[in-house]
Amino acid sequence: MDSGQMRARLRRDLHDEDAANYRWTDNELDRHIQRAVAEFSLAVPLEATASLTTTAGSRELSLASLTDRVVVEAVEYPVGYYPPRYVSFSVWGDTLSLLVDNAPEAGEAVKVYYGKLHTLNATTSTIPVPLEEVVATGGAAYAALEWASYATNRINVGGAGVWRDYLIWGQELLAAFARDLAKAAKKNTVRVRQLYRPYQPLPSQATDWGP
Repeated sequence: MDSGQMRARLRRDLHDEDAANYRWTDNELDRHIQRAVAEFSLAVPLEATASLTTTAGSRELSLASLTDRVVVEAVEYPVGYYPPRYVSFSVWGDTLSLLVDNAPEAGEAVKVYYGKLHTLNATTSTIPVPLEEVVATGGAAYAALEWASYATNRINVGGAGVWRDYLIWGQELLAAFARDLAKAAKKNTVRVRQLYRPYQPLPSQATDWGP
């Protein structure tokens, strides 16, 4: 589903399909969709890998080339072994530090497993088809809340309480979006982190630290 199809889907959900009297412009809906995509990307990043090259005597590598990076999940070093060898590491800004005893030699390969922002535009979508509805819910939530804010203290043909109806509806959609994100993130964590040792420790099964 490209961005145009997602926009049309939102218009159906928002009951805004009268082309002669749209409540939201295309640009407004696109902005809300992209906000939902960004939130979705933080919960379920697009999986990617990159090969970096070491400098003699340095354990540090630049991550600047990893555009739209959300999180680094694992680092394989040295590469070419089976099973793969994963090492501990730390990330500060755009610098990844290998936490290894011996500093690498020049020109050694380091494979980085990371998550990045998803893409949804007029020609491309990296949103998994089963999760497109999650993004649609988020986009509709942000659109409804934006309209509620805009309509406050304005004269509305639907009555003085229209803005409140949109506010309540938007809040309900946003709550549903948050639940869907949490569910998708949990499934993604289980699936991905069975493949390699995670950068972050697995959540405690006994302690709830809250949101």
